[in-house]
Order: sequence, then structure tokens, then C-alpha cells
Amino acid sequence: MGSSRTLVLNIDRDDDIGFKASIESPVVGREACLDAAVRLALADPEDSDVNAIFQTISTYDRLLAEGEDPEIAVIGGNHFRFIEGDRKIAKLVDEVVTACGADQCILVTDGGEDEYVLPIIQGKVRISSIQRVVVSQMPNLEGTFYILKKLLSDPKISKLVLVLPGLTLLLYAISYALSKPEVATIIIAAGIGGYLLYKGFSLDEFMRTQVTDMRSTLYRGRFSFVTYISALLFAVIGVMEGSSALAVYWDGSGIFPMVMVFVWSAVLWFTLAAITTSLGTIIDSFMYEKDSLNRAVIFSFFLSSIGVLVFGGASYILSTLNLPNFTVTPDLGVAYIIQGAAGGLICALVGILLQHMVYRWVEDLDNEKRSLAV
Repeated sequence: MGSSRTLVLNIDRDDDIGFKASIESPVVGREACLDAAVRLALADPEDSDVNAIFQTISTYDRLLAEGEDPEIAVIGGNHFRFIEGDRKIAKLVDEVVTACGADQCILVTDGGEDEYVLPIIQGKVRISSIQRVVVSQMPNLEGTFYILKKLLSDPKISKLVLVLPGLTLLLYAISYALSKPEVATIIIAAGIGGYLLYKGFSLDEFMRTQVTDMRSTLYRGRFSFVTYISALLFAVIGVMEGSSALAVYWDGSGIFPMVMVFVWSAVLWFTLAAITTSLGTIIDSFMYEKDSLNRAVIFSFFLSSIGVLVFGGASYILSTLNLPNFTVTPDLGVAYIIQGAAGGLICALVGILLQHMVYRWVEDLDNEKRSLAV
């Protein structure tokens, strides 16, 4: 039975060593970790990760003095994108553990975000101990004010603490500028609710991914870049049409009719934007990645189906609310929802059949290539 080896590990999830001190992860070995701690201390003497790295070195020295043969490493994630950072941490931990042959780990952390990676590390190596480093501070008013000032200067924290109050005040000012202070509460609630949903459903990550995809399609000369721009224009038109319908049909009776009027007027433009994007994906898949062509085809038909169904449902609901000057009568609303249901089912069925045909066609092409290769 071989002797066990301990890895003394410090995880810097927000990658301060890389962002502030320009140090590439992983940092392995006592001298390299000491150099990283010094460079980070010189870049930002108030960073708590400095103390965590020094504690890591101290723990390593203590194990060495006790006759063990430990290894020491500091691994950073990503300063802005935690999903990519956690994947990077998982990959680097696996590499370090494999290289040093450790079968257990002592994790040194300054708490907070770094402890979110515990499941990631436990999947790579057994954690035998966790050391949390807490920096002592003198609790006076000036120190508290300075700490708050430093926290608010951090972009990650300021986005959470400052954006919501700023958004509230801005929406309140806009409502008064439009001489409609009575709708200030509705506007503020809608704005804050939209922001919370935007952050809660990680739409910021989705938007960042979409921008990255657009940049990638532009650099590679893909046709989908043009359809992305067209879809963005259609989405803007949808927002304008929805806002215009609110001004015409909404009688101020509640939030639900307001939402339904906006959806009824904008959904077809949003559906057109989504279909335009999927058409670009279909063309690119046909030209470059035929294996994903069947998924791109079914996606466009399902989007059409959803758009028709939502338009029919919104038309019927609004026709029963007795909104002034609304053009859809109750009888016409019933006809719209029936037509929307039938149209949605037909779109979905055609998409499924076409997907099956495309799948068989791509499979035949692959078989033909294999036969030619043989």
C-alpha cells in the first residue's frame, strides 16, 4: 500500500491573482506560491486572498516540518464569468492532482465565493480539512466607511447594490417627466421586476453568449451574422409596436391587460425575429455543419408554432376584457384561438416530418462518405 500525499490547495475563484497580479494558474510549488502572494500584495495589499495564500504556505511548511511530503498549489478561476471560471478550476485541479499524485487535499479559503467550488474539488480529490482565513479589523466608524467604499468600487458588488436604486429613481423621474406620476409605481415595479428576472434567469449570461456568437459569426464570415442583425431590428420593431398598442388600447385597468396588449401586438415580430435567426442557423448548418441541420430545422418550425399559439391566445383573452376601441371582437377572438391552435399544430407536425427527412438525408450522406472512404 503506497503512502498518501496531501495537496495544500488555495482556490481564488474570482482570479485576483490573474486579474490584479497577472499570474497564470495553476501556481505550483512553495516558491511560486510565495512569489504570487508577494506580487498580489504589491498589487492590492488589502486583498484577503493575500492572507489566504500565506496561510496556504504556512500549512505546507507545517506539514513539511512534520515529515510529510505535501504539495502546494494556488488556482484561480475567472474574474468576471464564474461559469467559465469554475470549469477552469475543475480542469486545473484535475491536472494538479494527477501531476502530484495526491490522494487528499487541505483546502485553504478566505470564505465567501471560494467555498462554492467545494463540490468541484470533492469530485477530483478527497478534502481532508478546510481552513478558513478571517482577517481581523478594528471595528470603528471610519474603517466601516472605508470597507463599504471599497466594496462599492468592486464592479461585481456595485452592479447589485447600485443598479436597483438607480433604476428606481430613473424610472420615477421619467414618469414625472411624462406628466403621469400615477403610473410611477407600475413603471418602477415593472422595471425592477424585469431587472430581477433578467438577473434571476441569468439572461445577462445569455446576452453575453449571444454577443460572443455574433462576433464569432462575423469573424468567420457566416450568413447567420446578417440574420442576427435582422432579428435584432425585428425585436426592436416588436417593442415599438407593443408600446404603441399600450398607448392605444390599454385603459389602465391593471398589469395583466397591459402585459397581454403588449404581447398581442409584439409577439409576431418577436416570432419573426426568432425565425430569422433560426434561418441563418439553418443556412450555416447546411453549408458547414450538416450534423446539426435537423435540430436547426425543427427549431424554426417550433418557434412558428409557439408564435401563432400565443397570438391566438392573446387575441381571445383581450377580446373578453372589453377594452375600449379594441379591434378584436369576442367572436373573432374565438376564431383566432382556434386558428392559432390549428396553425401551431400544423407547424409543429410539418417541422417534425421535415426534421425526420433531413435526418435521413444527412445519415445517407454520412454512409456514402464512409463507403467512399473504404
